[in-house]
This record gives sequence, structure tokens and C-alpha cells, in this order.
Amino acid sequence: MPSFRTIRAVPYPPDAMLDLVADVARYPEFVPLCEALKVRSRTENPDGSTTIVARMTVGYGPLRESFTSKVIVSKATKRIDVTYLDGPFRHMHNCWLFKPAPSGCDIDFDITYEFRSLPLQMLLGAMFDRAFRKFAEAFEARARKIHGPPLANAHATNIAENTSAQAASVLRPAR
Repeated sequence: MPSFRTIRAVPYPPDAMLDLVADVARYPEFVPLCEALKVRSRTENPDGSTTIVARMTVGYGPLRESFTSKVIVSKATKRIDVTYLDGPFRHMHNCWLFKPAPSGCDIDFDITYEFRSLPLQMLLGAMFDRAFRKFAEAFEARARKIHGPPLANAHATNIAENTSAQAASVLRPAR
């Protein structure tokens, strides 16, 4: 089953980044491939977490797919869990963790997914892999737009893993 994981150090506080990622209604403005998103429900839970059910449409060229997910945002644990409900996937789950760090926070993003059909997996799988690599950059750019430039001595670092039947890699960008 394809998966992607990245851990990034960003120069913004964990709460600010959690709030930015939890604002799913804004995803069409900056998330790669996201063309539309409709929040179907938002519920405040007794434990202080928030559950959001949203339908997202992703597109690439002439291809469009929509899927519904349940998003659980826990500010107490600085965690966002996304579980697939319906659409073109057999399985999809992703998790965001926001950990305090000396110059901001470390964001750990992990996703596993599998399309229902092999032809769709072959057609869209590589595109999704490329998009996931751009997600972190998109959220950092959004943070700069909302919260202003980072501290002068802070910089982002990235460790990414992409695991599929064909490849596994670790990327470390030049500084």
C-alpha cells in the first residue's frame, strides 16, 4: 500500500500550524490538487476535540475525483487524524503531529492510501506521490502568508519517505 511520510521543522508555533492545517475549508486556496472542499459537519466533542466531515474534490488535468473524510482535530494532543469515509479509495488515513521545537515546531505528516481499482492506482498514484511532496511547501507558504516571515535564524528542514511497491527514498534538501 502506498504511503508517504515527512517530518519538517518549521519556524512557527505548534498551535499556529495546527490551526492552519485544521482550517480545511481554506484548502482550495493553497493545497496542491484540491479544487473544492465542502465542510458537511463540524462537531465539538466532550473531550475538547473537534470532528469535521468534509468532501474534497481533487483534480489533475481532465481527471476529477471526490472523497469524504472525517477529520478529528485535537488541540490538547496537537494532533489531526483524517479517516476516509467514501470515494475512490479502498483505504486512506493520514495523521498530522505538531511537536514543539526550539525554533518553532516539528510537523510529522503521514499518509497511507490505496485506490479501489488498479488502473486508477496506476493512473493517479504517481500524481498523488508528487502532490504529497508539495504539501509541506504549500502549508509553509500559507503560514508565511498568514503569520508573516519566520525568524531570521530559523529555517525549515525536511525528511521525507515515500514507500510504494516500486520505491523507497529519503530526501534531505540542501541548506
